[in-house]
Amino acid sequence: MTALLKGRSHGVRGLTVRAVLFRGSRDLIPLYALYALLFADHGLSTAQISLLLAMWSLTAFVLEVPSGAWADTVSRRAMLILAALLMCTGFTVWTVAPGFLGFAVGFVVWGIAGALESGTFEALVYDELTAAGASSAYPRIMGYTRAAQESAVVLAILAAAPLYAWGGYPLVGWASVAVAGLHCLTALTLPSAPKAVSAADIEALDDDAPPVPSLPGGVVAGAPGIGGREPRVFTRYRSMLRAGIGESMRVRHVRNGVLLGALIYGVTAYDEYFALLAQTAGVSTAIVPLFVGVTVAGSLTGSLLAGRTESMSGRTMAIALVIGGVLFIGGALAAGVAARHLSAVYPLAGAGFVAIGIAYGIVFNAEVVAEARLQDAIEGPARATVTSVSGLLSEVVALAVFGFVALATLWLSLSTTVALLGVVMLFTALVTPAWLPRRGGRV
Repeated sequence: MTALLKGRSHGVRGLTVRAVLFRGSRDLIPLYALYALLFADHGLSTAQISLLLAMWSLTAFVLEVPSGAWADTVSRRAMLILAALLMCTGFTVWTVAPGFLGFAVGFVVWGIAGALESGTFEALVYDELTAAGASSAYPRIMGYTRAAQESAVVLAILAAAPLYAWGGYPLVGWASVAVAGLHCLTALTLPSAPKAVSAADIEALDDDAPPVPSLPGGVVAGAPGIGGREPRVFTRYRSMLRAGIGESMRVRHVRNGVLLGALIYGVTAYDEYFALLAQTAGVSTAIVPLFVGVTVAGSLTGSLLAGRTESMSGRTMAIALVIGGVLFIGGALAAGVAARHLSAVYPLAGAGFVAIGIAYGIVFNAEVVAEARLQDAIEGPARATVTSVSGLLSEVVALAVFGFVALATLWLSLSTTVALLGVVMLFTALVTPAWLPRRGGRV
């Protein structure tokens, strides 16, 4: 027994290291800090840049759930390796062919890569831990991977400036390609998690699949080739897609977990406006990254503490979100006040961003815990599909945030607009006690 527990501990530790390296290397891309300037300096207008971003988002949006079902049908590890290769390809295209067409191709490829990874990575880690009898470690490991992502973004931003000074956009581009190549290597180290479906499950799924009509002469309607049948893998794929979407919609505790996770994570799209908020408060451009860094410190702390807060009740999470919402609203308004009191810009804006950073950490912590509870709640074979449904809804919430800010800033200041986004956190707190699945997956 002691040897078994020791082996299990080593297995979980090894998985943790590989998962952290995989997620961290994905975001250690210097181009992240400069790609908007890269587009503009190569002659693209604001409208063209917006079109590129829309193509990127639309690609990921359309493929989010279908790719999750595919990950439930075939090897999840192979899907993650393919996603890493596509990501590397996208940045290579940007570097080799810096123009609208090259940027468009790169964004579409990057969008496909993001869709392939979303939901797949979480399902692989959870199933691997379940096979090792250590599913309770999932929130802690996801917290570590989220912290690795945030840290990598900061390092990439810091690296972008000297790389650009030494070799311009080509050096930044090739450095990003090299890091993406390293990301591919980390994908190769990921374990081959247990199959999402056993042989018996596959038979059951096939039995549940609607019969394929036959034409005279034994030809199967709609089958490729004369007298052929649809490949079994596509039958399983349709079954997985149907099973995942069905579980997301019909099983109450899973549906609640999907909605709560999407709401908590989607609203964090407000972080796109942190730099603008600091700038409008009167903070000099050179100091803005330090203020944004305060929020990153908050998200890092919240992510790392997920292992300690994994057992929190829905009521406790709701109280935390209320505190976070109040701090967020107060912090955003303090930044707005700073813009009107130039003599106290830095004390007011600093206090505001500290409050926002704490709130951001609370939200990140709640998101990691909620996502772990969703994984516990999923009982069917289509784990990656269900997770992808939550990811799809997160994108919808994020798009709503962007749309709200675009409209609200026509009449309101940015600080007031951002503060209003904190109301979403308060609403989320109201539904959390009912929507957060309990440990073990039931409400």
